[in-house]
Amino acid sequence: MIYSEKVMDHFMNPRNVGEIEDANGIGEVGNAQCGDIMKMYLKINGNTIEDVKFKTFGCGAAIATSSMATELIKGKTIDDALKLTNKAVMEALDGLPPVKVHCSVLAEQAIKSALSDYYRRQGIDPVPIVGEIVDSDVHH
Repeated sequence: MIYSEKVMDHFMNPRNVGEIEDANGIGEVGNAQCGDIMKMYLKINGNTIEDVKFKTFGCGAAIATSSMATELIKGKTIDDALKLTNKAVMEALDGLPPVKVHCSVLAEQAIKSALSDYYRRQGIDPVPIVGEIVDSDVHH
């Protein structure tokens, strides 16, 4: 399987790995059967994502897409993060092999799951804003 240089860089040197102790939005997607699990931590102040970290258990593409997704939303507004698509993550990584596209879908879902958690903590129903988080059950 051939990966782009950007995918390899984000796999070998992932950005924003870890947890945020005082995160006000945490989301987890994926499943152990498929093998890819992503947990996303957000620190939101006002309408800005001040910090974002992730912990991913999975293949190199899952780690790379998590890393790139965090880079694409860090310092951005909640609205910007809500607009982030798996396609944008893949484009930022100069593409993914077709059998690894589901990793970019998980990255998008992890961000939306964390944003849903943020809204729930504010006492706001996240579904009208974020939409339903459909856990991807795509296998390798």
